[in-house]
Amino acid sequence: MAHEEHRAKGQRVARFYIVTVSTSRYREKAEGRTPVDESGDLAEKMAREAGHQVVGRDLIPDDLYLIRRKTLELISREDVDIVVFTGGTGLTKTDVTIEAVRPLFEKEIEGFGDVFRYYSIQEVGTAAFLTRATGGIVGGKAIFLLPGSPNAVKVGMRIILAEVSHILYLIKQ
Repeated sequence: MAHEEHRAKGQRVARFYIVTVSTSRYREKAEGRTPVDESGDLAEKMAREAGHQVVGRDLIPDDLYLIRRKTLELISREDVDIVVFTGGTGLTKTDVTIEAVRPLFEKEIEGFGDVFRYYSIQEVGTAAFLTRATGGIVGGKAIFLLPGSPNAVKVGMRIILAEVSHILYLIKQ
């Protein structure tokens, strides 16, 4: 069956859950201030404008165990199809989103990172190779790990949204 047929047979409305990983923004929230989450806001807006539902959002610190616990919580939910993490994918010591989630992948979607870097190079040049953006399947859910910058979220969400029906068709087989 061609990918066009998979898209056509796939779920039309996906249920997204968006998690922003940022210690600094989490600290603001803990102090009672309203943190600015431009990337999370953008991911939500893009999903909704594409006709999908956003069933929840969270803001958590760069903590491997909290990120992993959040992932396990979300894959157990019946009302979540796609989880998008923004942030914590860089090369600093505190960037641990990849390390927290990748070991849970039943299947990694390596091509997502390849396509992400392909489009990113057009915007940021050779710095695109520094990204560790990736995706995978866990418990019948698609999980995507994006850098935290708004531009990276825009690129990542464009890719995800273009193939969401196709992805959901394949993982439900």
